[in-house]
Amino acid sequence: MAIVSGLSSPLGPPACEKDAKVLQFIDDMTKNIDPEQVRVLAEILTRNANTEYLQRFNISGAIDRETFKSKVPVVTYEDLKPDIDRIANGDRSPIFSSHPISEFLTSSGTSAGERKLMPTVADELERRQKLYNLLQPVMNLYVPGLDKGKGLYFLFIKAETKTPSGLVARPVLTSYYKSEQFKTRPYDPYNVYTSPNETILCVDSFQSMYSQMLCGLLMREEVLRVGAVFASGLLRAIRFLQLNWKQLSRDIASGTLNPRVSDPSIRNCISEILKPNPQLAEFVAKECEGENWEGIITRIWPNTKYLDVIVTGAMAQYIPTLDYYSGGLPKVCTMYASSECYFGLNLNPMCKPSEVCYTIMPNMGYFEFIPHDLVNPVQISRDSPPHLVDLADVEIGKEYELVITTYAGLCRYRVGDILQVTGFHNSAPQFKFVRRKNVLLSIDSDKTDESELQTAIENATALLRPYDTTLVEYTSFADTKTIPGHYVIYWELLVKDPSNPPSDDVLSQCCLAMEESLNSVYRQCRVADNSIGPLEIRVVKNGTFEELMDYAISRGASINQYKAPRCVNFTPIVELLDSRVISVNFSPKAPHWTPERRR
Repeated sequence: MAIVSGLSSPLGPPACEKDAKVLQFIDDMTKNIDPEQVRVLAEILTRNANTEYLQRFNISGAIDRETFKSKVPVVTYEDLKPDIDRIANGDRSPIFSSHPISEFLTSSGTSAGERKLMPTVADELERRQKLYNLLQPVMNLYVPGLDKGKGLYFLFIKAETKTPSGLVARPVLTSYYKSEQFKTRPYDPYNVYTSPNETILCVDSFQSMYSQMLCGLLMREEVLRVGAVFASGLLRAIRFLQLNWKQLSRDIASGTLNPRVSDPSIRNCISEILKPNPQLAEFVAKECEGENWEGIITRIWPNTKYLDVIVTGAMAQYIPTLDYYSGGLPKVCTMYASSECYFGLNLNPMCKPSEVCYTIMPNMGYFEFIPHDLVNPVQISRDSPPHLVDLADVEIGKEYELVITTYAGLCRYRVGDILQVTGFHNSAPQFKFVRRKNVLLSIDSDKTDESELQTAIENATALLRPYDTTLVEYTSFADTKTIPGHYVIYWELLVKDPSNPPSDDVLSQCCLAMEESLNSVYRQCRVADNSIGPLEIRVVKNGTFEELMDYAISRGASINQYKAPRCVNFTPIVELLDSRVISVNFSPKAPHWTPERRR
């Protein structure tokens, strides 16, 4: 990396003068988090003082933290939904924000089966851009020479919908990619994509993916990093290459674009870079035609230094498959964000996935935290607002539920994320994303959340390693049709040695390993109460979860924000999975449980 002489920053030697200013800004922000939080809250309350929502709580224009905390309740989406529906149906009065609502951002979460609508305002785009601007200067500290090549990022937009009021409703990333901030972003040699804007902004997912993959292949030697938003998105791109490499090779050999890509803007921009290249076409075909796809990312893009994908939370289960396709390249998680608010960034992006933690930037919103204590849970009441913990007062090692107040008008809103404080950068706490605050599976008095299920999956899949088999994807289903009901786990496996697949006995032991990993209430229900039947693993054909994603996208899910559901109960999805089952195995015996054992 070309270090500019004389420049320095508290985080490390910056790559250029612009980076030095950004790194100094991060240092200043993280040294003064409480004064900045007081300023941000006052700014939010001042600009939204005349909104209907704040006036309901008689804060009389007060902008201090104490009044705000004592009078404004902590709320969920369900609490706000009647007001959100008013906006969606055409009420333009200042309900949440003094600024006009510019659009709705659709959350990946749901309310009564429908996607959540989060009202936002125009200047939120500028605020999100501020966080994006922090990412590359930090990355440049750890990976030299990123200005000498390009990033192959698979980025997509989704078709927009409109509410009855005429306001657009779309995922936050679609909003960003279609914004002028993205489309007319200034040239930055450290952040150049192989994909032209036209390929990203095509709403047809096949045309978009095909043209982005083609550009990545044409510029294979320039690619220094490969990424997508989520790990699942990058694996979808690899699967796409497996299915379409022959046609891609023909396009490269002939210098003519597949007629299935009909978007005129894409055809125009691809025509400028696609020229006959039989040698490259032969190379792509040779790499892709065999059965062995191990290390395919570094075989095709040999200069790749890291993968830029989210692999925290539910995405952690993709890590072995990413390692298989990339030869164990570092996996970088750069930022922590949601539809409601952009929160912060990873100041040590080359760390192991298990060590990823995010530093919340105190200028992005006002942040509070509900202590997450399963033994003595904090009681949340709208009539008596609780005094939550401020950003500056969280304690290392403890878990909290995140609560946000935003410039767009959300006040003391429960995001639903559980975070654990792992350390501090200056005075700013650093958080590990633990899980979403949701119960996935329940048959009786048992309650299994995403984190517990993930741990059980990891313990069970360890039994597959001697057979060179990894888990590609999974979901679960609480089957209450049987008496007693039982947990069903759907697995898609990657068997690297077809001559030595895991046997039925091994898969049955995987069922038992999962049960042994679940909490004591579950095991008590299995052993003492007989209220839960043996856990079942149903192995599905390869490609099943791709079909599941296609089905979700056909029903309006965003290709950028799509994550395979960790639990399913929608009948068509369960039927799709069951129609692809190739083996069924049950736990051979009850797990261990005694009244003294606590977990």
